[in-house]
Amino acid sequence: MDILPGKSGSVRVDDRSDKHTSFTVSVVVPVYNELESLPTLISSIHQSFTDAAIAYELICIDDGSTDGSAELLKQQVLTNPHLRVIILRRNYGQTPAMSAGFNHAKGQVIVTLDGDLQNDPADIPHLLTELSKGYDVVSGWRKHRQDDFLTRLLPSKIANWLIGKITGVQLHDYGCSLKAYRSEVVHDLKLYGELHRFLPVLAFIEGARVTELPVRHHPRRYGRSKYGLGRTFRVLMDLFTIAFIKTFLTRPMHVFGLLGFVLLLFGITAGGYLSFLRLVLGASIGHRPLLMLAVLLTLTGIQLLCFGLLAELLMRTYHESQDRPIYRVRELIESPDTPTLGRPDL
Repeated sequence: MDILPGKSGSVRVDDRSDKHTSFTVSVVVPVYNELESLPTLISSIHQSFTDAAIAYELICIDDGSTDGSAELLKQQVLTNPHLRVIILRRNYGQTPAMSAGFNHAKGQVIVTLDGDLQNDPADIPHLLTELSKGYDVVSGWRKHRQDDFLTRLLPSKIANWLIGKITGVQLHDYGCSLKAYRSEVVHDLKLYGELHRFLPVLAFIEGARVTELPVRHHPRRYGRSKYGLGRTFRVLMDLFTIAFIKTFLTRPMHVFGLLGFVLLLFGITAGGYLSFLRLVLGASIGHRPLLMLAVLLTLTGIQLLCFGLLAELLMRTYHESQDRPIYRVRELIESPDTPTLGRPDL
């Protein structure tokens, strides 16, 4: 199991592993055409929390289902006081559905899992026990995954390796939906695109302590998987976004400016060489491809420098307009004798 140290918010928990029952938990389940799975899923989640004596709420987000899943959830909520149902206007995708669940969650801990019964709700208490050891995110690892090798396992292994290398957050299984988060970590994050699979990385960027735990994985009982190789391009594009955010979010000039400066340097050097040939040696330079390259490099370098400056201004506007800090404090330790001072007028 890989353990990634880091920093997060200021909430502290008892480190004893038998204290996970002190949590209140929101279980967030995006649902898309899972009519046959839902009754068993809701029952299994309830049984898991009842056995562990943990207070919980179950939030099911119907993401534009067309098989009657929404109607079933409406019926279930009449007799299940733990269940809350969010029905979206259309099929937006898993990331928006999860974001809707996060925004409505009331628990101190948020647990996510799929609605297809491949994740085992009986593993949730184990994630909470691990979370109580001081972590902010516990990610499930489907160590013995029950999926097709060529279409699911092999692409997943490659993607997990690539994500780990680029982001520096080493997890075996980014695609596992069964994860537990402290609520303050999740509520700090804004999700777009396919970023739900990168939640551990986004949390780590914010200073969260991330670890993973092997969990069970069952063969799919009903229907067909909604995931396929067609999502590969979207995941790769989001991976580039995450890599940029992780490294250059608060200093975009470092990437645009460096690249622009290098190109500008090459352009000026080539232009100087051509000027020497024309002015000193009297050679003709109009037919030389190097002339066009020098102009192109110079203009591109200037443009990238300007992009960097604009990105710096946009980033400052982003942080200041949202009153968003660029750091997170885990805890503040002071002497009990430290006097309490009022905030000075500014």
